[in-house]
Amino acid sequence: MTSDYSEIAKLIESAPEQLAAKLGIHLVEYGPDRVVATMPVAGNRQPYGLLHGGANAALAEQVGSIAAALSAGEGRVAVGLELLCTHHRAATEGEVTAVASPLHRSRSTATYDIAITDDQDRRTCSARLTCVIRDAPPK
Repeated sequence: MTSDYSEIAKLIESAPEQLAAKLGIHLVEYGPDRVVATMPVAGNRQPYGLLHGGANAALAEQVGSIAAALSAGEGRVAVGLELLCTHHRAATEGEVTAVASPLHRSRSTATYDIAITDDQDRRTCSARLTCVIRDAPPK
């Protein structure tokens, strides 16, 4: 496992065309054991004024994928295999915070638990992401 995470941070922050930038996802903390990011509710609502479930899913996949990539190590990549989301309560304003924590890590797969909470620290969504770990393709 690599100890220098600056390369992945540069990759994440240097791509304004990525979905994370369009959703306003802001990386707060990152490492293979814990990744934290926030996302505003404004701009990510569905027609009823509630935070869109797809935005929750994108936020969960973002933090889980980053954690898996950091855990994979140099010369390896992590690609989402399965994402499960349970939406517990609606968020209508402010921002939500996602925290990814490892459930399982091996040479070929990594599974992360992702808790998404609102500004009052109430859980709005529980997610689980499994990534497959592979050798990076040749450049």
